[in-house]
Amino acid sequence: MEAGCDEAGRGCLAGPVFAAAVIFPPDYCNALLNDSKQLTEKKRMALRPVIEEEALDFAVASVSAEEIDHINILNASYLAMHRALDQLKTKAAYIIVDGNRFKAYQDIPHQCIVKGDGKYLSIAAASILAKTYRDEYMHNLANEFPYYDWLSNKGYPTIKHRSAILQHGISPHHRKSFRVTDPQLKLF
Repeated sequence: MEAGCDEAGRGCLAGPVFAAAVIFPPDYCNALLNDSKQLTEKKRMALRPVIEEEALDFAVASVSAEEIDHINILNASYLAMHRALDQLKTKAAYIIVDGNRFKAYQDIPHQCIVKGDGKYLSIAAASILAKTYRDEYMHNLANEFPYYDWLSNKGYPTIKHRSAILQHGISPHHRKSFRVTDPQLKLF
């Protein structure tokens, strides 16, 4: 059983980092699955229930902004993936991870694959689940903090988001260890 893992929200200024782990049947095929960044929001949302129904097992987990500030974003990304793996009912025999670094999980062998979300279906599915769950989380927060424009930017460092931070300050959901303002704002 091979589990594909990926995360979403690593470069954001606000909100948790989410990760997913997905195990597909060995002969699984779905031509629509791809890196979540290559798909429209509508396509990601359409694929999410397909993934959840057709996977042998899947799990989604997160690490809060407060935890990120405490352990740093790289360790938080590993922790989110470990939490997702912890939630799987099926124990993976092997783990494939998008990217070039991963902290070993238990005694299970793993391989890091650069751009793996465009090469392996289980990683692509994990990227879609992590992204859709995180986007949904940020949409729910957006109602409470409309001036940050989280409906559009999902917590990523857009000019509008950074400008709102300068005007309104940070929210309880911002990562305080991240540089949330940028001198280049003054250049536009």
